[in-house]
Amino acid sequence: MADIANLLQSTSPRATRSASGFPFPTPTETTRTPITANHDYDPLAGFSLQDLTTMPSLNAEEEYHLHIYSHKHNTHITFTNPEREAIVCLSAGNIGFRKSHRGTYDAAYQLAAHVFKAIEDKNIRPKGVEVILRGFGQGREAVVKALLGQEGRHLRPVIRRVTDSTRLKFGGTRSKAPRRLG
Repeated sequence: MADIANLLQSTSPRATRSASGFPFPTPTETTRTPITANHDYDPLAGFSLQDLTTMPSLNAEEEYHLHIYSHKHNTHITFTNPEREAIVCLSAGNIGFRKSHRGTYDAAYQLAAHVFKAIEDKNIRPKGVEVILRGFGQGREAVVKALLGQEGRHLRPVIRRVTDSTRLKFGGTRSKAPRRLG
C-alpha cells in the first residue's frame, strides 16, 4: 500500500514542478545550447525538383477522379480514370428526372447511388480516388451523403483527397437581378 502512495506522489503534477513552482521550466531555468552553422549540410541533397513537387503518398498515375458538378438546376457526376478519360458520366436527367425535378436533393442522391452501382458493376477497384466538388446546388450535399452512406462503401475507403474547384468570380459580369414575388 505504501508503494502505491509513493508512486502517486511521484507522478502527481506537484512533484513534476520546476524550481520556481511552475509546472514547466521558465525561460531562465532552461539551458540553451548555441546553434553552430554547418556549411557542409545541404537539406536538399539527394532530391531533385521532381521529388519536391510530387507528394509520395499521392501517386497521380493511379488516382481516379470523381467529378461532382452541382448547380441550381441539375447535378452531373463523372468518374474518370487516371488519364482523365470518362468511365461513367451521368446527370439527373439521364436516370429519368425531368424539368425542375433534376435539381432536387433526391435526384442527386439517386444519381450518386446509380453511378456508384455502375462503377461497382464495371468491376473497377481503384487504389485511390480524388473527389472534386464544384458548385453549390442541393446535389453537392446529397452526393456527399450518398458517398458516406451504404451506397459509397466501395469508394469511401480509397478516397485520398477532396478538392473544391468551384469557380468564384472577382468582379466579373453583373449578377442576375433577384426575383421579386408578390
